[in-house]
Amino acid sequence: MPTAINATVAQQTGSGSVPSAAVSTTTEGAGGGTGGIYSAIISRNQPIISVKEKTYEELHKKCLEKNILYEDPDFPPNESSLFYSQKIPIKFEWKRPREICENPRFIIGGANRTDICQGELGDCWFLAAIACLTLNKKLLCRVIPHDQSFIQNYAGIFHFQFWRYGDWVDVVIDDCLPTYNNQLVFTKSSQRNEFWSALLEKAYAKLHGSYEALKGGNTTEAMEDFTGGVTEFYEIKDAPKDIYKIMKHAIDRGSLMASSIDTIVPMQYETRMSCGLVKGHAYSVTAVEETTFKGKKLRLVRLRNPWGQVEWNGPWSDKSEEWNFVDEAEKIRLQHKIVEDGEFWISFEDFMRHFTKLEICNLTPDTLEADKLQTWTVSVNEGRWVRGCSAGGCRNYPDTFWTNPQYRLKLLEEDDDPEDEEVICSFLVALMQKNRRKERKLGANLYTIGFAIYEVPKEMHGTKHHLQKDFFLYNASKARSKTYINMREISERFRLPPSEYVVIPSTYEPHQEGEFILRVFSEKRSLSEEVENMIEADRPSRPSAKARDGSEEEKQFRNIFRQIAGDDMEINAEELRNVLNNVVKKHKDLKTEGFELESCRSMIALMDTDGSGKINFDEFRHLWDKIKSWQKIFKRYDTDHSGTINSYEMRNAVKDAGFRLNNQLYDIITMRYADKNMNIDFDSFICCFVRLDAMFRAFHAFDKDGDGIIKLNVLEWLQLTMYA
Repeated sequence: MPTAINATVAQQTGSGSVPSAAVSTTTEGAGGGTGGIYSAIISRNQPIISVKEKTYEELHKKCLEKNILYEDPDFPPNESSLFYSQKIPIKFEWKRPREICENPRFIIGGANRTDICQGELGDCWFLAAIACLTLNKKLLCRVIPHDQSFIQNYAGIFHFQFWRYGDWVDVVIDDCLPTYNNQLVFTKSSQRNEFWSALLEKAYAKLHGSYEALKGGNTTEAMEDFTGGVTEFYEIKDAPKDIYKIMKHAIDRGSLMASSIDTIVPMQYETRMSCGLVKGHAYSVTAVEETTFKGKKLRLVRLRNPWGQVEWNGPWSDKSEEWNFVDEAEKIRLQHKIVEDGEFWISFEDFMRHFTKLEICNLTPDTLEADKLQTWTVSVNEGRWVRGCSAGGCRNYPDTFWTNPQYRLKLLEEDDDPEDEEVICSFLVALMQKNRRKERKLGANLYTIGFAIYEVPKEMHGTKHHLQKDFFLYNASKARSKTYINMREISERFRLPPSEYVVIPSTYEPHQEGEFILRVFSEKRSLSEEVENMIEADRPSRPSAKARDGSEEEKQFRNIFRQIAGDDMEINAEELRNVLNNVVKKHKDLKTEGFELESCRSMIALMDTDGSGKINFDEFRHLWDKIKSWQKIFKRYDTDHSGTINSYEMRNAVKDAGFRLNNQLYDIITMRYADKNMNIDFDSFICCFVRLDAMFRAFHAFDKDGDGIIKLNVLEWLQLTMYA
């Protein structure tokens, strides 16, 4: 069963000289934000950039026509764009590059890794990713459109592009930058009049709401936002034997790569060791090479410190004596320089000895393992965990685990590997939680996430039924993520026989609400889709009157009904409430305070066939039959006799009552009927079923040709929704 442990992940939280924080991870051992109702119905995917926002080209053209400099209304030059949790003791001045220096330039001599120097913001993880990005010119031009200038058609406006959860978005900014004593406060270039890196950082800060939102993180996060790639994460002490080959493949294929050193003491941030390396700090891996040293092959790794200074001082450092035994041509090939720019060579053995984590962002999953490029197919599924409904937590919580979103994965074709005797399909699963960094100012932190994969029984292949609790009690997972960890994305490679599987993404703890994106990469044809039940309801026939006429309960009902209804033998909502509460009182085993008037109005609407606002005895008797059957279901799940049932149990209760709904509808039921503790009382329970029954009956009445589609005019729509 999954268990929680603590570990440190290189993550910078302070300024350039402030240390990194420890974050908790969880490891699985042997064994197996809610919006309103309309956001749940209409869209699960809120756009990063407003559709009403003008494009960069439109804004640029408008500024040139009016001869004005662009001012960004969405990310203004004030404290709201800087910090959300602290007040700064000094006042920053926002200045445009032309006010900071003479002859400002966007890019001088090409954008390269030496242009990046960390400022007073703990975002070394982001800057390490930028340094990696500069090594891949094609990607660089995608993120940083190069047709921008401080000379030709300058209008104080710039734009950058980032991959966000399946889409590329264009982020437009003005060029006002925070300064102190006429110096840039945050990221800057080694050349005072070059500004691409400072502006890129500002655009990334805007994407997340503020500069402070960039404090602390994993390099993989920014690398994915630059590429749309998928990240693999290695603990170096547990790395595979061919890790050097893996790193070499990654560099040759254009993957982005970074490494870091854990701190032993959690609060011991960014501590410089005697060898010159810094603990709790992210480094870019910029080259992996072999050279000949004293007649033997030697493996080397080149790293870069985002600070633009502070380097390794051991063997193969800039000034080390090892370089005296390397000829000039080889020094040129390896770009050996004796300069304090933060970049240095280190032997592969020393790299493995000192560094603890390696992060590789692959543009395609074949980057690390194949000697030839392959075409991978990818499926992207967006989903969310809703508290009380579909945020079930990991396998440690069997009562709720099954309620998590479920995604069917059909592996249709085996790999083309002649050396593999088994019939196997290779695939990679990547689970990414969305928008947690952007929502930090609201108190959001990264959840601890993971996933499990189960094989679907053959008799259920091709169906779209959500697997129920009992399935997971008696079936072990076929594969799972190695860890539950609080990173933005967790990914894992798998090899399984062709079949149909279900992937279940979850947070470690239940009741944690958030959005996610699940990507599945496969070498061969596969299909991944969310399990969504058909929306339908059983339509039972009414019990015969003869079966009930002679019963004692029937006589009691008729007497109570006659007393309240009077001579016309019809009752309104208030009278119905009196009848029902009189009857319910006789059921001592049902803990309830009775029915609310609003519930009774809904019941009248369910049974009122002539639109009079009243029901007769036959209609009441039919209603009571329904309530009796629903009451039995409620008692079945109210095992502690508290008068409430858990909102997760509501899914099974709805199914037992003959309704089959999809995940969005279960989300809506929870939002509408559960209390703050995610419990549903008897009145709300009955009210929900009355509403479901009424709406299904109304739909079937309008669906005259039975094709599952109805057409309503505005009057019919209002009549239906206002009364029901």
